[in-house]
Amino acid sequence: MPEPRARDLGLPFHGTTGPFNAITDVAGVLVGFTTLTDPARKMKTGVTAILPRGHDTTPSPVWAGHYALNGNGEMTGTHWIDDAGYFVGPVCITNTHGVGAVHHGAVRWMIDTYADHFAGHAWAMPVVAETYDGILNDINALHVTPDHAIAALQSATSGPVAEGAVGGGNGMISYEFKAGTGTSSRRVSIGGETYTIGTLVQANHGRRPWFTVLGKPVGKLIPEGAFASKEQGSIIVVIATDAPLSGLSLRQIAKRAAIGIGRAGTPGGNSSGDIFLAFSTANAGPMPQHAPALIQKTELNPELLDPFYLAVVESVDEAVINAIVAGRDTAAVKPEGLIVRGIDTARLSAIFSEGPIA
Repeated sequence: MPEPRARDLGLPFHGTTGPFNAITDVAGVLVGFTTLTDPARKMKTGVTAILPRGHDTTPSPVWAGHYALNGNGEMTGTHWIDDAGYFVGPVCITNTHGVGAVHHGAVRWMIDTYADHFAGHAWAMPVVAETYDGILNDINALHVTPDHAIAALQSATSGPVAEGAVGGGNGMISYEFKAGTGTSSRRVSIGGETYTIGTLVQANHGRRPWFTVLGKPVGKLIPEGAFASKEQGSIIVVIATDAPLSGLSLRQIAKRAAIGIGRAGTPGGNSSGDIFLAFSTANAGPMPQHAPALIQKTELNPELLDPFYLAVVESVDEAVINAIVAGRDTAAVKPEGLIVRGIDTARLSAIFSEGPIA
């Protein structure tokens, strides 16, 4: 039986979700994980892989935009996204010291998957992002290897997405609760068409006193187990949509993730790398070097994007809460003796069954 998610606990999130309430509700978007857990080696980490165009063997640009609320972190490939408005290949998320190994693995996967393309002169620039898992994982042991990234990419599939201590989220903490990977989605209707927004977060940010769920001060109502004196983590947000949006509009979409994470209370701490990527699977086509001189694309009128902005804010907020709801008690490796608690889901549910809080 699947673990309960935030909505299963009676949390009244707004908006209409897709069937999985996950980033995989965007057709063609796949998610895979490599989860690495070995207490004897103080290992609790992994890799999350997102394939915007599935296992297609012909590379095709994915229109994209990114935004950094606070830059104490890494997301590779963003300089080109800013200049070109697109990227090609996968998105991976891991721990801070695993970026190089995962980038190596993602490049290897691209060379093998797009073999015909790389038979000539071609370059690979996958997107790889990170958050710090050094409390629950011996991050300096460099457990993550290129093969782990390749395995996550090869395992990517559609359907429900595992949450909490899976993939890159395995060793992550949010609002001083065990957290990690979370996902959610929304449906938006504009101009007679229905589109999907899907989000996936690697939540590793926030302090307990800040923690707010749908307006209720949950961090103050469940203070037990808090251990941090300052913000010491980050959050990566990946937003997917099938709506035809330009790179500029997608950057505006990515910005709204900042409001989404803010709903749960974070102000975006100085030590937190809060970095967001938005991409659209619409307007698929050949690589630019193989495209005609005149490129024609469909694009939604930016004046009509307000419902998308709200959908992003709501789905990012819910994805963060889903990541926390999935957390379970976990022993730290540094400092030894610390137990990072999973949130008490019964107490969380009770808070929302008790009515308004003064």
